[in-house]
Amino acid sequence: MALQGGFIEHIHALDRLGIPSFEIRQKADLENKPLDGLILPGGESTTIGKLLRELDLFEPLRQRIQKGTPVFGTCAGLILLSKEIANDSNQYLSAIDITAQRNAFGRQLGSFHTIAPFAGVGEIPMTFIRAPFIAKAAEGVEILAEVQNRVVAARQGSILVTAFHPELTEDLSVHQYFLDLC
Repeated sequence: MALQGGFIEHIHALDRLGIPSFEIRQKADLENKPLDGLILPGGESTTIGKLLRELDLFEPLRQRIQKGTPVFGTCAGLILLSKEIANDSNQYLSAIDITAQRNAFGRQLGSFHTIAPFAGVGEIPMTFIRAPFIAKAAEGVEILAEVQNRVVAARQGSILVTAFHPELTEDLSVHQYFLDLC
């Protein structure tokens, strides 16, 4: 999804893994194209949600996710995919049974980098920028990573979410994890 935010960094990560990709900027980009998986990048969730509706991408995207298209949401993407947002009345794609807490690690000045374990992968670098965290996860949601006693990565079926930005590091483990879901 290339409406706003850090999509180009995800494209570069996929390129480094030898995976072809294309940008979705309008409804025509989504129609009649084979889609093995979708990445919703970090950015501003309210803006991306508004653009999804204005560009008539919201419903076709929601339908593809409901039919099982694997999707990976980072930061704002996590918020867009959450069933509930604790500190926001907006609701977006409601695809993963979690409650997101927006800006949970603080404002821009609260951004940080750390290394932490990611289930099934090992220790990986994590970059947090105005990051949310997962305040609640329903049964059936697999917790993949925690930082500062907060859940920062989870998976439910073919939906993967991270509060951090793996695309901003040289480590391709999380992208490969997503590709394995695809």
